[in-house]
Amino acid sequence: MTENIKSTPKKWYASWFDTPYYHILYKDRDYNEAQHFMDNLTGYLNLPENAKILDLACGKGRHSIYLNSLGYTVTGADLSENSIIEASKSSNDTLQFKVHDMREVCTEKYDAIFNLFTSFGYFDDDADNLKTLKAIHSSLNETGFACIDFMNVDYVIENLVPEEIKTVEDIDFHIKRYVKDNHIFKEISFSADGEDYHFTEKVQAIRLADFEKMMEEAGIYLLDIFGNYKLQKFFKNQSERLIMIFK
Repeated sequence: MTENIKSTPKKWYASWFDTPYYHILYKDRDYNEAQHFMDNLTGYLNLPENAKILDLACGKGRHSIYLNSLGYTVTGADLSENSIIEASKSSNDTLQFKVHDMREVCTEKYDAIFNLFTSFGYFDDDADNLKTLKAIHSSLNETGFACIDFMNVDYVIENLVPEEIKTVEDIDFHIKRYVKDNHIFKEISFSADGEDYHFTEKVQAIRLADFEKMMEEAGIYLLDIFGNYKLQKFFKNQSERLIMIFK
């Protein structure tokens, strides 16, 4: 499906996320907004001091590092070995990183599990979404809470930019977006270091009703739903995010 032109094909999220170009393209993400979200979320959940938090699909660990700076014991987990190697440079006694598949139940139990910034819905098999939810639920302790921060599909589709060129660090990323087979696709083409590359991001168009159905099947209790990082009310056609708190 997606591969470096000269590479062996593998799952797109296991190849694209492992390249340095992924991090170049997204280097200008708003981390101040992300930190305010962490402040709002941990405050809302009223987590105990020294709470154990799992940052699931942590990437290079920027949010794990910030959560740790708030005093929490944090484990950052991601499928990308390269990202975990980079993140591990920031490890300390209360901040650890590991390679982990989110479909698998963790050996430890956590006070909170965060799956942030649309890090869900990448699998080809729908059953893996339910498997991931069950794994998150089973990895919480008795009083634990989980949060999935996903895109609001209806808002994203309504505001989709079909084509653009984004130039970062002298690389012209040619980006095309479209909806097909209940997935939102982003085709990314660029030339760098004397080679041509093409990657495809593919995220399942999972709406609130879909999550509710899966959560009911998984025995999960959905506590609250928010529509942005300020934790304001969710509106189906207006909210940029779909943030779900559950246990």
